[in-house]
Amino acid sequence: MMVWAIVLLTTGVTVAALLRRRIVVVTVTGISMTPTIQPGNRLLVRRCGIAGLKIGDIVVLEPPQPYIPDEVTQLVPMRPQPRWNVKRVAALPGDPIPAQAQAATGAARIVPAGSLIVLGDNDEGRDSRQVGLYPADRILGVALRTLAV
Repeated sequence: MMVWAIVLLTTGVTVAALLRRRIVVVTVTGISMTPTIQPGNRLLVRRCGIAGLKIGDIVVLEPPQPYIPDEVTQLVPMRPQPRWNVKRVAALPGDPIPAQAQAATGAARIVPAGSLIVLGDNDEGRDSRQVGLYPADRILGVALRTLAV
């Protein structure tokens, strides 16, 4: 009996460790995805790279670093950036850049490899309309569902 209990416990710990590598929970704080996702909602997120995404997916990713022109010699303290952004995938590498993001992406008209365009469901907040391309290497994963609070 005792051996089976140890085997079950060991198996449970191993499965939990493996799931933690693949699945994370993120709490939403901003309003850029309202009404679809509300502040305070918790999202179940499957870790993945750009190959695991499709247009329309809700993705969790780090925001791009702010652009600092060469002529800036003194930095003014900025509000800390949130660690993660929750946005909807609007375009993937090889796709045309949506009209809403063209002003922020410069001359590019096609999403280059290693980048993607993301938009919030709400016009409030920062997304590709303001910052242009998001780097694909900053993707945490795709939201699977909202968890009950």
